[in-house]
Amino acid sequence: MIFTISEQVLAHASFFSLFFATFIYWGRFIHINNKTLNISGKIGMIIAYFCITGFLLTRWISSKHFPLSNLYESSMFLSWSLTLIHLILENRSRNNWLGIITAPSAMFAHGFATLGIPKEMQESLYLVPALQSHWLMMHVTTMILSYATLLCGSLSAIALLIITATKRENFPTMNYINLLFGLWIFKDYFELLKSNVHESRKVSSFTNFRKWQLIQELDNWSYRIISFGFPLLTIGILSGAVWANESWGSYWNWDPKETWALITWLIFAIYLHTRMIRGWHSKESAIIASLGFFIIWICYLGVNLLARGLHSYGWIFLK
Repeated sequence: MIFTISEQVLAHASFFSLFFATFIYWGRFIHINNKTLNISGKIGMIIAYFCITGFLLTRWISSKHFPLSNLYESSMFLSWSLTLIHLILENRSRNNWLGIITAPSAMFAHGFATLGIPKEMQESLYLVPALQSHWLMMHVTTMILSYATLLCGSLSAIALLIITATKRENFPTMNYINLLFGLWIFKDYFELLKSNVHESRKVSSFTNFRKWQLIQELDNWSYRIISFGFPLLTIGILSGAVWANESWGSYWNWDPKETWALITWLIFAIYLHTRMIRGWHSKESAIIASLGFFIIWICYLGVNLLARGLHSYGWIFLK
């Protein structure tokens, strides 16, 4: 009973911390130079990280196995991984835009776990014989960490494509994005636009330069993050193959989960190949990374919820 209450308190506290951090980071679009907002957003992510860590530890103690045995626990671990990646990258890069990507990602993963999954699937159950293995922690942990890392890199690539698209004048709807970007760059953007033509041109030139600078930053960090996540994905697939051989007598069974994991690996292998061998940068490589974003969600959720297989634990086919 105590463990159950503790889990609920920690889960709710971490979700509201992530919601608060997301609100703060997106609020910095307007007040980018506000130091109070910068500190508040970071504190919100730190609180969320420790609350989710406490939740996972409590779950581990109460269930007596590592909390990665079902979709609920893996989604919470995905949210924890995203907050961890955020704290590491924010400390290393000290940039102002990272939380715009990582905070809502962690919040949505957490929200799906707590609000989207039926209550009966959130309960901790005894492990089936196939999961009673030391490979559970090795394989699933590595896979979820690779998903979180690759998602951050892919979202950076998507942001790059959005900013690049704002330069194209044949998209009138992009004016709203340009306005938001202008607000992000200048706190007094409206006042500068009301000034003379010369000042307006200076604003436009600086905005274009800042866009180019941000595109370079996003491209660089997307590549670096994906370069870190790809080896994790490789290790996760190889450890899963060894575990499958122990449990089912075969390294590879062409299970839907395995097939889509291979597709995910191939997509990001192509991304890295085109970057390192072909010399692709910015928009060209970002398109491949953006495709990887959707492939990851198919591999992580779509297969589990819709397909029948050795890895399926969704509720759609159970009804």
